[in-house]
Parts: sequence; structure tokens; C-alpha cells
Amino acid sequence: MDYLAEYQRKLTTAEQTVATIPHGAALVVAFAIAEPPALLHAIAARARAGDLRDLRTYYMLAFKHAADTILAPDVAPYTNPYSLFEGSFDRALEQAGEQSQRHLLNFIPNNFSQIPRLLRDYIPVDVFVVTVSPMDKAGYFTLGVSNDYGSTAARCCKRLIVEVNRDMPRVFGDSLIHVSEVDAIVENDVPLIEVPPHPSRPEDAAIGEAIARLVPDGATIQLGIGGIPDAVARSLRDHKDLGIHTELLSNGMLDLIERGVATGRQKTLHRGKHVFTNAMGTAHLYEFIDDNPSMESYPVWHTNDPAVAAQNDNFVSINSIIEVDLTGQCNAEVLSGHQYSGTGGQLDFVRAAFASKGGKSFLAFYSTAQNGAVSRVVPRLGSGAVVTTPRMDAQYLVTEYGLVDLKGKSLRERALSIVDLAHPRFRDDLLREATALGLI
Repeated sequence: MDYLAEYQRKLTTAEQTVATIPHGAALVVAFAIAEPPALLHAIAARARAGDLRDLRTYYMLAFKHAADTILAPDVAPYTNPYSLFEGSFDRALEQAGEQSQRHLLNFIPNNFSQIPRLLRDYIPVDVFVVTVSPMDKAGYFTLGVSNDYGSTAARCCKRLIVEVNRDMPRVFGDSLIHVSEVDAIVENDVPLIEVPPHPSRPEDAAIGEAIARLVPDGATIQLGIGGIPDAVARSLRDHKDLGIHTELLSNGMLDLIERGVATGRQKTLHRGKHVFTNAMGTAHLYEFIDDNPSMESYPVWHTNDPAVAAQNDNFVSINSIIEVDLTGQCNAEVLSGHQYSGTGGQLDFVRAAFASKGGKSFLAFYSTAQNGAVSRVVPRLGSGAVVTTPRMDAQYLVTEYGLVDLKGKSLRERALSIVDLAHPRFRDDLLREATALGLI
């Protein structure tokens, strides 16, 4: 087959291919950095012109391209967004809806590892749009920085439209899409969105160092997103032969690779390879990933499956939460009664770490919020809060005031230990609440 000729036959413009999307279609948009800007702008233009309506648009972690198009308040009534993980742009759309007294956003609770099955069995995917790396001589594109649910959506959709961007890195692993699988091709070379490291807070160093002391040399690590995971990465710089099996590959992890700290030599699964399902960071991260055989991307049903990740001995999972109650129930999704985030891969990796031989999971958080006015340790999760990680799954909890392993502890022992993680000004009140609840 002449792959270049097939490429040319399928090459079109964003406007021409988007014109084929029917009213009422189920549209799936690629994750975060892989949002295809040219295609999304063409979709929004059709909607604004009154030529596209009643879509059901599914996506996870929207970034600026989606925010300016399918999530714009004037477009959302036509695209009907369904978010699989709330971020800042989703929250902005919800606020716009509240101000105009319209329902503009739908949220689907999920574990990240389950999204591919949702797309296969529950959501009839009519169209999938995604940014991919340029085609190679064998006719293959790659999903670049965003494999996650993209590899599944590409195979279960009725129409696959790819936006080729020379800045999207070519990635090894299970990330290939062949030109024969593609229905339409659009070219659009624009810089990938960059996500700089989070600003450091004074509490980060104490939290990072407390966790790093319990991470053995040779461990395989998973880090979430945010200032605390970045601080943990900095605290691991003196470790040896760490492995990476993660949902998110960040600049913090790249730093460990470039310093020779993360080698993967002692991994028991994918030995010598740095495994991820999506990457978010600076241009340097994307350049490092490109055509680098040590970096391997896999679908999220593989990376986040607890039974898969647990095959790595000494698997260590590190994620953040919003608040915890005195029994160990952890909320990472709801803030002040409003959906703020999503489960993502947190529970997947908490369970994977405990199932791993020698594994550990850490859920870290700052002891207070609102400039110290509010305790993040609460007697009971409040009205509207959700349990992201149940108390029977939580293992290590960490704040700037210390660390506790909840496994094997009674409710009384848990309550006393968790109170010690709170800011000192709240501890007496928490002890009184614990007594009133019959915990101590």
C-alpha cells in the first residue's frame, strides 16, 4: 500500500471534515494536551452559525483549546459537554451557567481506568478528534502525550479524525494509529500547550521529605499532579534506580530521569522503561519523550489497572486530597459542596500500591485552607462531600505536621493519629468532636 497516497487522499481542512459531523452525534475529544485546536474551532464555528446542535461531547481535563470552543458559554448549549474530570475551565463554565440560570455542564463520576470501557460499552462514540504525531514511513501516527482513553476511542468510534502536528512527539509503547484506521486528516502545526511546575509552598518540603524517607531505592513510583507531588520528586533526588509506572508523566519525573535517579533497572514489569499514559509539562518534556525508546505510553486500562501496576514490586503511589475525616475517609473531588476535581487514577493506584509486594500509597494534603482559617482534617466529611478513597483503602496520610499509616489501626487509633496531622489550633476541637462521635 502507498501510505503517502492514502494520507493525501484523506487530507482535508478542519472546516470540510467537521461539516460531516451530524446533529446529535456523540463526540469524544482527546485528553488535555492532545485537544485538536483546528478541529475544535471548526466545530465551535458551526455551532455558533446555528449549523450544529444537540451534540453530546465527552472529554477529560479540558485545556484552553476546549475552553475557547466547545466549552464557551455561547457554544455549550449546542455541544452539551460531559466532563469526565473537572478542571478549572469546567468550573468556569458551571459558574457561567449559574449566572445565566442554565445547565451547561454534565459530570460523569468514574475511575480513570474504567473510561475505555465506558466508551466501548456505554457511550456510542460517533466521532473522535485527536492530535497525533506525524505519520512515519510505515503509515503509523502515534498518540503522543495522550494515550489514556484515546487508543480505545480511536478503535470504537464510527469516524476518526486526526489533527497532525509536527510538535506532537512520536512515542513508543502501545500508541500507534495506522493511516488505514483514519477517516480524515487535518494538518495544524502549533506549539503544544505547556504546563509549568506548580509554585512551591513552604509546607511542600516537609511533606516531600517525609514521604521520600519511606520510599526505598529501586521502588517504582506513581506521582499525581500538583505542588505536593512535585515536591516529592525533588525530595527523591538522592535515591537510586527508581522506576516509573504512572498515569501522568511530569517535569518532576523527567528531572529524576535526567539525573539518573530513575532508571527502571529494578522494575518487575516493563523493566528499563518509563511507563505513562499521558504527559503534561514543558516543551523540554515533550522534546525528551520524542522518539525516545526508554519512554513507553500505554492505554489507561493498562497503566492504571491495579492488577497490572501491582506487578511492580515496591510500587509507591503518591497523590493529593482535599480533606480527610477522623476515620480516614478521603475526599479529593468536592470543595464547598461543588464538584472541584475528579477521582482520576487515585483509587486505582492506592489499591495497586497495597496489592504490590512491599508497596505503599501516600495521600498528602495541607493541614489548612483559606489562609489557615479552615482545617482540612474534619470530624466527618460534610454535606456534598464525596469519598474518593474509602477508609478501608487509605494507607499513609501526610501533612506538613507528620505522617501516619492507617493500616491495622482501630477507629480510636485512627482518630488520634489523624488529629495529630491537623494544624495545632484545630486539634482540641477535633478531639472534642471525636469524643462526641464515640471515636475516642
